[in-house]
Amino acid sequence: MSFFDALFRKEENSESVILVDISADSVAGAYVRYVGSEPPKILYAEQMSIETRVTNEAHERAMLRALAELGNDLIRKGAPALARFTGSGTASRILVSIDEPWQETHVRTEHFEQDEPFIFTRELVEAKLAETDRTPSEKILADTSIIGTTLNGYETSNPYGKSAHRAAIIVLTSLIERHLADDISSTLGGLFHTRNIFPIAGSSLRYQTMRALFPHERDALIVDATGKTLTSISLFRKGMFVTMTRVAVPSDNDAWVAAIMEEFGTLSKHYPLPRTIFLLAREQEVAELRERFDAAKFSLWLGDGPPKIVSVQRSLIGASVRQLAENIPDTILLLMTLFYRNQREASGEGA
Repeated sequence: MSFFDALFRKEENSESVILVDISADSVAGAYVRYVGSEPPKILYAEQMSIETRVTNEAHERAMLRALAELGNDLIRKGAPALARFTGSGTASRILVSIDEPWQETHVRTEHFEQDEPFIFTRELVEAKLAETDRTPSEKILADTSIIGTTLNGYETSNPYGKSAHRAAIIVLTSLIERHLADDISSTLGGLFHTRNIFPIAGSSLRYQTMRALFPHERDALIVDATGKTLTSISLFRKGMFVTMTRVAVPSDNDAWVAAIMEEFGTLSKHYPLPRTIFLLAREQEVAELRERFDAAKFSLWLGDGPPKIVSVQRSLIGASVRQLAENIPDTILLLMTLFYRNQREASGEGA
C-alpha cells in the first residue's frame, strides 16, 4: 500500500512540510503549511538549475550538489519564512518527487477469482501485493497505490467488505534507484536533521494528483511531458485507468508532436480515443508545446472536430492552494502540494 497509509498515524491536525522536486535539469523546493481542511499555504519556494562544473562531471553528482545548494537556501530563507508564519522554523516531513532518469513507474492488474462468493477485504489485497511485488535489489519500492478496483466486472470506489465472485485491482508502483534514494536522503537528512524523508516517483505523483484534480473528466488522455527524455501518456475511460505508455522525446518539438500522434494512433487501434487531452509540462515549456499541439492535425478524431486540449497551468490550480511565497512556485510544486493534501485527507488528518 502507499507509504502514506502509515505516515499519518496519530498526527496533529496541522503540520509544516518541505516539498522537493528533482527533475533531469533542475531541483525545486518549498515550505508548505497544512491546517485541517484549509487550502495549503506555500510560504517559500525556490528553484535551481542543475549545472555541471567540470568536464565529464556525472549528472548525478551535479544534481546532488544542486540539491545541497537548494537545501541550504531553504534553511537560510525558507525556515525564517515558516517561523514568521507559524512560530517555528521546523518541518515535520520532507516529500521528495524524483523524475527520470532516476525513477520508473509501472502499472499492472491483479485478479481475484474463486468458485464461491468471497468478501473482498483490504487484507486480501495486501496479501496479493506482498505476493506479487517484485523489486530488483538495486531499486527501492517507493510507493504502491491502488488506482482502480472492479467487483464482478463493475467499477467501485468503495470495494472493501463487499461480496464478489471475481475482482481486479489496478496497481501503480514507483521504483527509484536505491543508491540515489540513499544519497538524496543523506543529503537532505544532513541539512534538516530528520529521517522523515519520503521519496516517490514524480510520474506516479502527478498521475494521482491529476485524477483527483479533474474527477469529472472520466474519459481523457494525460500527456505528461515534464520529463527530459520520456513523455508518458495515460488513458482512462469511464473513470478507470486503461493504459500508460511512454514515448522517447526527440530534441525537436515538431518531432515530439509527431511521436505523440503516432502513439495516439497505436492507442486508437485498441481503444476509442477520448475528446479531452491534458497537457502537463514544466512552466517554461508548456506554452510552446501547446502551440505545437494546436497546430497538429488530429485526423484520428472523427465527428465533432479536434479534441479539447487543456494545458495544466498555475491558473487551474490556484484556487486550491494559497501562494504566500515571494517566488511563485511552478506547476509541478503545486501538484506536489495538492498530492500531499489529498493523502492527508484520505488518512483523515485533513478533517
